[in-house]
Amino acid sequence: MKSILKHIKGDKTIWAIVAILAILSFMPVYSASTNLVYVVGKGSTLGYLVKHLVLLLMGFSIIYGVHKIPYRYFSGGSVLLLPLVIILLTVTLAQGTTIGGANASRWIRIPIVGIGFQTSTLAGLVLMVYVARYLAKNKEKTINFKESLLQLWLPVAAVLILILPANFSTTAIIFAMILMLTFIGNYPIKYLGFILGAGIIGLAFFILIAKAFPEAMPNRVQTWQSRIENFTDNDNKESYQVEKAKIAIASGGVLGLGPGKSVQKNFLPQSSSDFIFAIIIEEYGLLGAVIIVSMYFLLLFRILIVIRKTTTVFGTLLVIGVGCPIIFQAIINMAVATNLFPVTGQTLPLISSGGTSIWMTCFALGMILSVSASKEETEEDILDDNPLDILHETI
Repeated sequence: MKSILKHIKGDKTIWAIVAILAILSFMPVYSASTNLVYVVGKGSTLGYLVKHLVLLLMGFSIIYGVHKIPYRYFSGGSVLLLPLVIILLTVTLAQGTTIGGANASRWIRIPIVGIGFQTSTLAGLVLMVYVARYLAKNKEKTINFKESLLQLWLPVAAVLILILPANFSTTAIIFAMILMLTFIGNYPIKYLGFILGAGIIGLAFFILIAKAFPEAMPNRVQTWQSRIENFTDNDNKESYQVEKAKIAIASGGVLGLGPGKSVQKNFLPQSSSDFIFAIIIEEYGLLGAVIIVSMYFLLLFRILIVIRKTTTVFGTLLVIGVGCPIIFQAIINMAVATNLFPVTGQTLPLISSGGTSIWMTCFALGMILSVSASKEETEEDILDDNPLDILHETI
């Protein structure tokens, strides 16, 4: 054990929380996969469990590899990756397919391994690092609004516009997190008000365009509208999912029905991803729910500890930018399962099945651990990094 621990750096409590969440995910994913096997008729329960194990092992490899990288490299790396992200989002949007009558252009298939990759999650991560870099570089300057439009908000707008047609909830979360980060990073509040207003106007304009040309983006606005209406209506598919989730939660009681004994997993289409929290409560009761919620709040507490100990502005903003979305996503997932929030399609980090979500969460955690492992970084060392120099060192 000591030989293993000496190779890992950073906040050991965060390492432990991630390991516990990963371990806790196995039984719910294994149990919920029976829905796909026996109801839908796809694969085997053992196959889904092995797949989840492989994804988690790859995720831990990502955490280990990323946390070994000095976090100053993430600053210039975000500049290099941003154009690539925009290209990937464009390709993803262009080759989107239709599932159940709705445009589902969220995924791009990786030819070599034959798996799908949700590019919006990578885009959100890169964008948060890019915004942290900009705010850190301008911490001592009086921000010129016109210059910030070109240097900061144009890349943000480009990424969000490319994500919006296929994934409104992810767009809204990223935008909200960026506004939070810029507020914490002392971006002028008067300008933030203008950006927020521009975002609302842009969304309204997009909705008008989508309404005028429905064949270009089939059913997207109708999907958003129905999800809001379904929050109080009981006569449609998504309300059906929420109702089954509520039944699962009510059936769980204090101690739950027991591992693998969920009934509602056979009726919830997204029982292993979007609604896995409801399955956890059904099988492990209120006690299981409290444990899961406590793990995420403990993770938030340790993230705050890392922020407090960080000696640079970029390090602080980086941890906030990549750490808070993990907690926010977990809260939204649990709120949807308990009918406190409309259906969004957000997974429960490190517990729900799904490769992209696990990998990007692990990438973010690796960056947080890199910051927590750093001892003597200075702001000049970080922000003077030339992205081309980083590329040259990598090659």
